[in-house]
Amino acid sequence: MPLVNVQMMEGRTDDQKEALIKAVAEAVMESIGAPEENIRVLISEYPKKHWGIGSIPAHKAGR
Repeated sequence: MPLVNVQMMEGRTDDQKEALIKAVAEAVMESIGAPEENIRVLISEYPKKHWGIGSIPAHKAGR
């Protein structure tokens, strides 16, 4: 069972996350032939203050 973990900063809409799940699942199906019902996509979101870009938190970098 393929498990894909996507880690990203918070801020995307539910529609964007649904589109991401669909696109990732389709890529897995196409690339390795896994059945759709066996694919799992897990999205982990992090507050911008918990995400560093270089030496500063993302929220201070204007992200």
